Amino acid sequence: MATEEDRQTLSDLAERLRHDDPRFFHALEAGTPCRPREYRHGTAWLMMAVALGGLALGIVLGHGLLIAGGLVLAGIAAHLFDPDRVRAGQGSPPPPG
Repeated sequence: MATEEDRQTLSDLAERLRHDDPRFFHALEAGTPCRPREYRHGTAWLMMAVALGGLALGIVLGHGLLIAGGLVLAGIAAHLFDPDRVRAGQGSPPPPG
């Protein structure tokens, strides 16, 4: 049987989840699975494909600006795969563990 303190803790966690990732919260509430924000990488994959395409085109054409642009864009895309990027941008500390 859950104590009042346990219920308050669960309520606080639910409220934090609702604030952090509303789409995931509503999917959990409705009983339909949905990936949390940390594991949605559609934009990152698209940007990585464009970056590698630009890099390959720069290598084929021998154009230094395309190579540099592809490398920079690949670095930005790689940063988007970081699951803690939102938390790091807000300045809050990473979770313990």
